[in-house]
Amino acid sequence: MKTIPLQGRVIAEGLLFPEGPIALPDGGVLVAEIQGARLVKVHTDGRKQVVAELGGGPNGAALGPDGHVYVCNNGGFSWRTDDGFTRPTGAADGYRGGYIQRVNLQTGAVQTLYTECDGVPLHGPNDIVFDAQGGFWFTDFGKTFDDRIMRGAVYYASTDGRFIRRAARHLLTPNGVGLSPDGKTLYVSETEASRLWSYPITGRGELALAPWPSPNGGELVHGLPGYQRFDSLAVEESGNICVATLVRGGISVFSPSGELLEFHTAPEGYCTNICFGGPDRRTAFITLSGYGQLFAAEWPRAGLALAA
Repeated sequence: MKTIPLQGRVIAEGLLFPEGPIALPDGGVLVAEIQGARLVKVHTDGRKQVVAELGGGPNGAALGPDGHVYVCNNGGFSWRTDDGFTRPTGAADGYRGGYIQRVNLQTGAVQTLYTECDGVPLHGPNDIVFDAQGGFWFTDFGKTFDDRIMRGAVYYASTDGRFIRRAARHLLTPNGVGLSPDGKTLYVSETEASRLWSYPITGRGELALAPWPSPNGGELVHGLPGYQRFDSLAVEESGNICVATLVRGGISVFSPSGELLEFHTAPEGYCTNICFGGPDRRTAFITLSGYGQLFAAEWPRAGLALAA
């Protein structure tokens, strides 16, 4: 396994716990500010523009086939800041559940699409990826309180607000979600367990679930030793899975067969998300959330072109 310092530069500062980066065709990058509860565009000159006020805790985000942005809103966190470094500490006061939102980029209008599935409330939607059929997979992280953790799940939904299906459950803090280049495998990372799981996709919103002793129906791709935590992820054109890794701080790169290939070290421990952009998709836009930064890194390989 190679350890490689990130090469690049900070392109925006002063963001309020940024997450969910989306590389835009014009070179700009959208980020969801979890603490700021809004969607922000970072222009190529570093200028920041508020696109929409979202409330709650906007987390992962993705550009849909209709040109709208779809946001996983976790319902909000409580926060602690020490010496300019901010981190979430639990559910926000007045937390009432999570939801999926749709944002019109032209007008800033926000619509709530989903708050539940089959009568079960969403707890903390976290990350999202669209498939080639125009639907999207998303993780529900669950929610952490002082005395308990609500377990999470993986869902599939349509953009019209009419179809949502729980595809896997009993995950412990599921976070990142991504698709293999052929669209046949779903990857899910768990934060507190620092484990990466894979699921064969068998139909619209349907996964082949492995039997016990798998705790959640997934096949284990890799689990890191020691105290580390996984956040969101992105997939390379080659099929490698790039997982934002907390505590140590950086991006862990795994092969589809489960080998840890590289670790790209970040300047801080709350390295939360990654997306690929630029003309050849070899720029990795990485959120460094604790200090509120967006980092543009040179990447050794092309990222996967996302469905939209």
